[in-house]
Amino acid sequence: MEFTVPCLFGLEAPAADELKRMGLSNVRAENGRVHFSGEARDIARVNLRLRTGERVLIRMGTFPARSFEELFEGTKALPWEEYIPIHGAFPVKGYSLNSKLHSVPDCQSIIKKAAVERLKGRYKTAWFQETGEIYQIQFSIMKDEASLYIDTTGAGLHKRGYRAVGVAAPLRETLAAGMVNISRYRGKEPFCDPFCGSGTIAIEAALAAINRAPGLTRSFSSQKWGLVPGDVWQQAAQEAKSLEYSGTYDIWGGDIDPDAVRIARDNARKAGVDKLIRFEVSDAAKFTRAEPGGIIISNPPYGERMMDKEAAEMLYRAFGKAALGLLRWKLYLLSSQEHFEQAFGRRADKKRKLYNGMIQCNLFMFGI
Repeated sequence: MEFTVPCLFGLEAPAADELKRMGLSNVRAENGRVHFSGEARDIARVNLRLRTGERVLIRMGTFPARSFEELFEGTKALPWEEYIPIHGAFPVKGYSLNSKLHSVPDCQSIIKKAAVERLKGRYKTAWFQETGEIYQIQFSIMKDEASLYIDTTGAGLHKRGYRAVGVAAPLRETLAAGMVNISRYRGKEPFCDPFCGSGTIAIEAALAAINRAPGLTRSFSSQKWGLVPGDVWQQAAQEAKSLEYSGTYDIWGGDIDPDAVRIARDNARKAGVDKLIRFEVSDAAKFTRAEPGGIIISNPPYGERMMDKEAAEMLYRAFGKAALGLLRWKLYLLSSQEHFEQAFGRRADKKRKLYNGMIQCNLFMFGI
């Protein structure tokens, strides 16, 4: 089987690295997605264990779609009956970019009709009630080429289940996990987030440190499919649990807002890592650590949703002065501010473009 994992721009390499470490074959990354080959059991393995991807899609096929006729015939030629049972529900959603077929509702309608025609021939029926489990069909049409998929995940993989309550401008869990991956944090050195907000970065660092699969406490749409039996999911969960580590870790998160710290502690408890993280009310402008070395990963305010840009730059300046006292620490700071380095007071050793939702940011790396 062929699969595609969509991911946030900039996280293609971490997602590909994760899939390779799971032993999956033919892993290849391109803009915003990673492809791999696998078996039905890998639907369970990847959904449970992947940290940096957004969802796991079965790739049905790719073909030219310069007209509605090509879209219809290309869709109809795909083996939908191998996945969708007679009572299955198969809604359609997707997008089109830089293509002749630019109307998404029209494309949805054509793809739905073509899939129905294909399934009519397989099940010898003229009507599908669609009262069963959901087999979400997704499509992308880019530069007149259509790619069709079936989504195995349901709610996106960033929805781990531990962040029922957030704070203003929350960071997506998959992005936090990607930043932890980029830093190569493995739980051996002190870890800090001085702008912890709802605790997402620290929680993802703790999950990575103990190698706990992020999907163990949630459900997926394909768990109800006959294609992936329940015992396969149980085996995948047991495999994931067998790979966990135990130990003592120095993971700290601080925020000046007491309500944010309270929420962070509650989220860590829901994630099962509350005993691994210390959350404290703390002013990042006065941040200090005595240890000779460690990792800081943080997402300070950008000045777009939580405060104005002038206030954000003042905060960067104050935190930059505090960080001068740190010896041999590596800093990974995410910001959309064009003049972040100037305000922080240091030029980054390296920058990496990432996206926080629709906001283009840079991950500024110091001391690496």
